[in-house]
Amino acid sequence: MMLDRLGEEKARATTIVRYAPESYFPSHSHPGGEEIFVLCGTFSEGDEHYPAGWYLRNPPGSSHQPSSQEGTVIFVKLWQMEPDDSSRVRIDTRDPANWHVHNGREICPLFTNATEQVSLQSLRPKEALLQAPVESAELLVLNGWVVASGQLYPCGSWLRLPAGEYPDLVAGPLGATVYLKTGRMSVEA
Repeated sequence: MMLDRLGEEKARATTIVRYAPESYFPSHSHPGGEEIFVLCGTFSEGDEHYPAGWYLRNPPGSSHQPSSQEGTVIFVKLWQMEPDDSSRVRIDTRDPANWHVHNGREICPLFTNATEQVSLQSLRPKEALLQAPVESAELLVLNGWVVASGQLYPCGSWLRLPAGEYPDLVAGPLGATVYLKTGRMSVEA
């Protein structure tokens, strides 16, 4: 499912991809980098296997041969990294040791540099998502739902907010867990 795309063959893209059981892609490179969050099933790269809840970051110029024996659904971002980014990241967000409390909120930091911050955030019921203005924001609702200006966004909803757009995003009455990316999101393919 294409959520956002800027460009043609080598495009800045945000997608949700489903792998059928016993499927694979041929080995390929990612000149602009690739960011993955495993939503369900198990995503594999060679002999490394990542079940639901893993966050992967493959820097620009990296390559891999992805597959899935049991099938998987992944959230994928392509060509959205700085060219000099060399960070290869693997984080199991199901491990409690990766979560911290900051200003009363449970947060699992995933990646931070001078231009972007990526995390999972667990919101209490009716808690506001953004505590202060940000340059831009993108979120994927992983659990529960969020409400913005009276509109409900259930689990699976994706939103991108440009600079200067700050709706009153709050968690639903049972709380929510979201993937949140803030900062500059204008890297071109």
